[in-house]
Amino acid sequence: MEAGVLFSGGKDSALAALMLARDYGVELNTCVFDPDRDVPAVRAAAAALNLPFKRRVLGRDLLEEAVDLLLSCGYPNDAITMIHRTAIETLSHEYAVVADGTRREDRVPRLKRSAVQHLEMTTGCSYVRPLLGYGKPEVERLAERLLVVQYGETGSIGNGDYEEEIRRAVRARGIDPASLFPPGHRQSLVVGKRET
Repeated sequence: MEAGVLFSGGKDSALAALMLARDYGVELNTCVFDPDRDVPAVRAAAAALNLPFKRRVLGRDLLEEAVDLLLSCGYPNDAITMIHRTAIETLSHEYAVVADGTRREDRVPRLKRSAVQHLEMTTGCSYVRPLLGYGKPEVERLAERLLVVQYGETGSIGNGDYEEEIRRAVRARGIDPASLFPPGHRQSLVVGKRET
């Protein structure tokens, strides 16, 4: 059975994919808004994991809707969760199992239990979150043992996180995105897999 994993190229989604690969045929899916945006570093991360990769285009309309939501709220949480829900719904039309790398203490993106139940009942897919029971220290320990990871501020590494394109779209409207996003947000990018 195939499992479609939302994949940013970071350690969390990589660990989730490795856990699922024990029981499913895993395909890594990175979502972008701009059809011309390539994600070579994310492709390389997928290759390092030796898992198939797909780049999916969610479209500029969704990006504009997310930016409108972000600007009306004044913070990114709801916009990023809306995008994440759309990405999961997109994958649910192709895969019987859809997964991501959300952890126990993640606040964003995070679907509420009722949204997960609605998704599963209306699409027939199973939405699994292999890291949901793992706290950040344990994820860090596993990542150190299994993966070679590069870290950097959002936008300084070429991962497939939604935030980079959202920031660019906010900037295109003449607004400094730094006023809307928390400072010092550290991102990760898998650059290799350790031999265990």
